Amino acid sequence: MMLDRRRVLALGLGGGVAALAAPALGAPATLNEQLSGYLDGLHDPVIIREGDTYHVFGSGGWWGKPGPSWRVSTDLHDWRANGSPFEAIPDWAAKAIPGATSMWAPDIHFVDGVYRLYYSVSTGGSMRSVTGFATSPTLDRASPKYGWTDHGLVIESFAGGTYNVIDANFVVDFAGDHWLAFGSYWSGIKLVALDKTTGKPKPGATLHSLAYRPAPTGGDNPVEGAFVFSRNGWYYLFASYDYCCRKEGSNYYVAVGRSRSVSGPYVGKDGRAMMDGYGTAVIAERPWGSTNWRGPGHCGLYHDSGRDLVVYHAYDVAHASRPTLRVAELIWNAQGWPVALV
Repeated sequence: MMLDRRRVLALGLGGGVAALAAPALGAPATLNEQLSGYLDGLHDPVIIREGDTYHVFGSGGWWGKPGPSWRVSTDLHDWRANGSPFEAIPDWAAKAIPGATSMWAPDIHFVDGVYRLYYSVSTGGSMRSVTGFATSPTLDRASPKYGWTDHGLVIESFAGGTYNVIDANFVVDFAGDHWLAFGSYWSGIKLVALDKTTGKPKPGATLHSLAYRPAPTGGDNPVEGAFVFSRNGWYYLFASYDYCCRKEGSNYYVAVGRSRSVSGPYVGKDGRAMMDGYGTAVIAERPWGSTNWRGPGHCGLYHDSGRDLVVYHAYDVAHASRPTLRVAELIWNAQGWPVALV
């Protein structure tokens, strides 16, 4: 069954889908409306805070730098460049993926006293991919404790398989167990249990399927950018549907489903499963092609001292359709579904 995108968006209305439209006159300024500084050249952002400083990491490859993009802010408004955690693709990953030119879709979490940064290395449209991770005691470059240690391969996929391992997202469940979500196109989003000591999959761990986009034979399966966020006894799976990276032609958007189990099944507000291609739209341009911000998607979430934040990228039509950082507060309606204040 080929899912009609307009139908998914219509189903998302009751869940508080954030349409990218002009704010009401006199409405309080959103975080997006207050952004300034170093915002462009960013895909696939995630966010974390250390002390008074917010850190956003995104895919590398912009401005000729292969390492993940890194930018910082003390107020969520003004952002400045902070270099990259890596000057080059780690040797093991460069050897595994000879044609790779950059590190993709980082994910950052504070785990057992260190910052753990997962990243992926691949080439466009390929199923041959690897994901690794590195750690640092601090994100403060001025600290004598600062410095990244790479821990090598976590998981890999090969041409001719059924899934891809890019867009990794580290997850801690309510029992304290560790997991890794990942996946892009093909058979969709996957989840695997991690060893809490190594940060890598447990030997023989079951691979769980979380979300999939049915398509006609030979067609695309546009789902990627998974992020699992836990709240009030629920796990929420945020995923990006449709097409990224086409500048003003991008129709990417974020959908969500929830489950009482970290391994699913995840369903949208209407009860239909993300494994069947459904989900409740959270951040989307509607009508498509009607605003300055095209293809909003590939989000990362963060619980920040009593409020929840979501970062994502969108294409700024007013500035050559460059991929640009967007930041919004995420609130929750009475039924426990997220609403992004874009």
